[in-house]
Amino acid sequence: MALEKTWRWYGPDDPVTLAEIKQTNATGIVTALHHIPNGDVWEVEEIQKRKNEIEAAGLNWSVVESVPVHEDIKKQEGNYHMYIDNYKKTLLNLGKCGIDTVCYNFMPVLDWSRTDLNWEFEDGSKALRFENRVFAAFDIFILERPGAEIDYPPLVVSEATAFFKTLNKESRQHLIKTILLGLPGSEETYTLNEFKTILKTYKSIGDRELRKSLYDFLRKIIPVAEKAKVLMAIHPDDPPWPLLGLPRVVSTLEDAEKLIKVVNSPSNGITLCTGSFGAGHFNNLVEMTKKLAYRINFIHLRNVCRDDNGNFHEDKHLQGDIDMYEVIKALILEQKHRLKTGRKDTRMPMRPDHGHLMLDDIKKAKTYPGYSLIGRMKGLAELSGLELGIERSLRDE
Repeated sequence: MALEKTWRWYGPDDPVTLAEIKQTNATGIVTALHHIPNGDVWEVEEIQKRKNEIEAAGLNWSVVESVPVHEDIKKQEGNYHMYIDNYKKTLLNLGKCGIDTVCYNFMPVLDWSRTDLNWEFEDGSKALRFENRVFAAFDIFILERPGAEIDYPPLVVSEATAFFKTLNKESRQHLIKTILLGLPGSEETYTLNEFKTILKTYKSIGDRELRKSLYDFLRKIIPVAEKAKVLMAIHPDDPPWPLLGLPRVVSTLEDAEKLIKVVNSPSNGITLCTGSFGAGHFNNLVEMTKKLAYRINFIHLRNVCRDDNGNFHEDKHLQGDIDMYEVIKALILEQKHRLKTGRKDTRMPMRPDHGHLMLDDIKKAKTYPGYSLIGRMKGLAELSGLELGIERSLRDE
């Protein structure tokens, strides 16, 4: 048996078509109903319509990524009880349609952030990059968040100040778009003023308050997920540290172990994202994979090259600071264990996460940063080859 090969698809507007995905050797689709506003119920009719579209292309809807968690739930204010009830109804409806894995996240406001969506890699391809001084320049001088400068080391503030002085009006607007608007899969997009306003709503919410909201959410949601026969898979913070004064509570092994214990259920699991966890030099991905293996319900495989100062770029899938060999070996061993012990969740869906913009994709008028066709197809081929080699070596032992 092998890990299930899946591919993230952003629906009918995605520049990458289902027919093209069919040729990549992926068999499962990872997608969502992006046209439904956050907090609304996904009705069976809408779910089934998308599922039929995917199956007509000869593929399966393997994972939902994601059913967004409304901001009111994270803050426990406003209509959050209603939004939790709507979330429960959506899970039940997904279960009725035979979709059994849901990836979600609990990051406040921003799902993920980079400072450069077209950073030129050494071979001429384009990669995603996060540079701390650039992000600090946005935070301190463009967003003008009160007290922002105390969240960065003095050297970073000095570098951010020098960098900001090099920006003209056009480059400032480009940076705003990159951080606030330029990412596929972001559930909300904001203007700068809108973003300032929503940040203020989190003024009284720190680490303790956000953890409480997450754990309360799990206690309400997981029993319904069990009833629907749906496996939940929380996505880690990206990057795995606080940003813009906002707390992050799914950034480390300790964070993941705590939330798994809140509700002891196979439905309360994680998405092992090697790139998100791996951007933090303090995270050992091999150790994390082994310790969390029994609750890994979904897998994102990508690699990063990082330093101790919060800077990183997305590397080729088999290069970088993540030991992909040992990570995949641990996942294969977990799958074998599940088969041996009679667990039902043995397919273990994985997808190549992100990919460099390269070759003919560079010439295309429209691509989603990190989600072009060729870079991900290359990554999937490399990961599949590595998996096969490990599987054969284990068989021969």
